Amino acid sequence: TTRRPRRMADLTQECSSIGCSKPATSMRCPVCMKLGLENYFCSQECFRKGYAIHKTLHVAQPNPDLALPPEFSGYQFTGDLRPACVTPTRSLPESIVRPDYAKDGIPRSEQAIRGSASIRVYSEKDIEGMRLVCRLGREVLDIAGDMIKPGVTTDEIDAVVHQACIDRGAYPSPLNYRNFPKSVCTSVNEAICHGIPDKRPLQEGDIVNLDVTLYKGGYHGDLNETFFVGKVDEESRKLVQVTYECLEKAIAKVRPGELYRNLGTEITKHARANGFSVVRSYCGHGIGELFHTTPNVPHYSKNKAIGVMRPGHIFTIEPMICVGTWRDRLWPDDWTAVTADGKRSAQFEHTMLVTEDGVEVLTARIRKKKSLGPQFYVPE
Repeated sequence: TTRRPRRMADLTQECSSIGCSKPATSMRCPVCMKLGLENYFCSQECFRKGYAIHKTLHVAQPNPDLALPPEFSGYQFTGDLRPACVTPTRSLPESIVRPDYAKDGIPRSEQAIRGSASIRVYSEKDIEGMRLVCRLGREVLDIAGDMIKPGVTTDEIDAVVHQACIDRGAYPSPLNYRNFPKSVCTSVNEAICHGIPDKRPLQEGDIVNLDVTLYKGGYHGDLNETFFVGKVDEESRKLVQVTYECLEKAIAKVRPGELYRNLGTEITKHARANGFSVVRSYCGHGIGELFHTTPNVPHYSKNKAIGVMRPGHIFTIEPMICVGTWRDRLWPDDWTAVTADGKRSAQFEHTMLVTEDGVEVLTARIRKKKSLGPQFYVPE
């Protein structure tokens, strides 16, 4: 090894000990070096003598990126998760075709059919368009999932999702939908859904859901998955596994003639058998030319969903399963839904097509399991 050469500044500055004006040598405080602080001392003896005062410099300065946003002042959080700085909304090239809400946040096409119980039957041309956008959505989610590790911020994930959409000539559907400020929803720990990406670094033991939707060719494709951040506790591992199984059991019920309301019975039965609860405030939905449309697909039992599955129906199933209560609270950002008791929640989602003899999962995984990183939940 070679010794770090002293810079000219090292040769001219005074000793950093309080009250010492002797010329500094190349000797540095090891803690200051780790913190990136430029402090030099004239001798080991002087350093030791003044260390009681010097060490006060080692107190970490508050990170402005983690400062509580003003709208949360006085808010009583239900758990340990806290919001952080949200960066400005990212721009898109003019060449990207936008949905009707992209400019002002108002989904007028959805509003125009509000109150209708009619469920659209998609043509073969429509279905091909949906297959394409759902495949691209899967690619983007896989790219985002590969980023997950301790220290990465959800804002960094949003930047990658945003660019991956642009690279595919697609619009990130969440962007400015009802004024949502980012291109992906990132929901950590007790956040149930609709978390806004920010500057908080992911921490060892977190779980995080990434909800990706793309708009291309006039169609939306929607999917989400929950990921482990490093090593998680057994309760979180079980929660994520059971949530994935709830989705699988609901998909297995999809076929022509099945009632939409029956999906919630399958999900609730499996969640309760494992000691978990099912969120009631948010549900699956029809999707296609509109981001959200009929049918509504509740995930809890004894719901009153209207409709019978027919070939050509396209919709999402996206159960949100909780360790504790199913009840939720809304953060002051008007988007992030969290559990009322601060305990963890997980979610998985697919977009699917009802076929003549069953179901086609349009957002199914396209990579082999062995290529998936260890942070990615893979069913046993």
